[in-house]
Amino acid sequence: MKKFLSFIIIISLNACVENKKSFETENDLPENLKEISGTIYIPETDLVWSIQDSGNENIIYGLNSKYEIEKSITIENTENIDWEDITKDQIGNIYIGDFGNNDNDRKDLCIYKIDKNALDKQTAIPSYKVSFYYREQTEFPPKKKNLIYDVEGFFEFKNNFYLFTKNRSKNMDGSANLYKIPNIAGTHEAQLMGKLETCSDYQNCAITSVAISPDQKTVVVLSHSKIWTYSNFENDDFLNGIKSEINLNHFSQKEAVCFKDNKTLLIADEKSKKTGGKIYEYLLN
Repeated sequence: MKKFLSFIIIISLNACVENKKSFETENDLPENLKEISGTIYIPETDLVWSIQDSGNENIIYGLNSKYEIEKSITIENTENIDWEDITKDQIGNIYIGDFGNNDNDRKDLCIYKIDKNALDKQTAIPSYKVSFYYREQTEFPPKKKNLIYDVEGFFEFKNNFYLFTKNRSKNMDGSANLYKIPNIAGTHEAQLMGKLETCSDYQNCAITSVAISPDQKTVVVLSHSKIWTYSNFENDDFLNGIKSEINLNHFSQKEAVCFKDNKTLLIADEKSKKTGGKIYEYLLN
């Protein structure tokens, strides 16, 4: 009986890890959004706000239900050094994460707040700027085995930001750090909340975006081919929630994930030659 129960448990765990399902829908992104790096959905206006990363303009784009550009807003008094993700708070203010740090040598990491009342303008000035640093980082850049200070995904939860690092270390082991920063103007030390494990295959397991559901009960972590979900957590102890791994059975340079509702994800990838440049809907179980 014990052997039989162990077999059932192993089968159940593997079923969870190997869950594969096709996308519900697939749509082309506008041609001028080839390097999309972050998205957030605002249900009140039915717009998906998106950004592009380094080398692109300091503009956020509002996509309608057909994923066409309906609005664009220039964010004044900013520079797109490396915008890597966009999120919102519970009342609809938007936040842009300028914390891309491929070489782990930046000392100007920051987040910009865009007031929700500015989202109907053609230009906007950030309400305030949140700057931060990592106490653990003492070298800029650190040695190749310690390239752990790049971030491509964050979300806002109960007046704090939660940043998930992208491990670019030599012989990457699949680990990533979770940091917490207060949603308050000024300069702050990023608080290390813990470590999570994806897997050691960089192409499939490096973190490219994260999101939290509207009911704040599910966190998703995205890579080029997988999703990890965390649920049934208490307060902000996300990493001790129930973890599931989903194989999307689809590889591309996926760089953005957000929730459309508590079960539906929007996932976007960069355009690369004849692949990508799309936004997909994915329904969680």
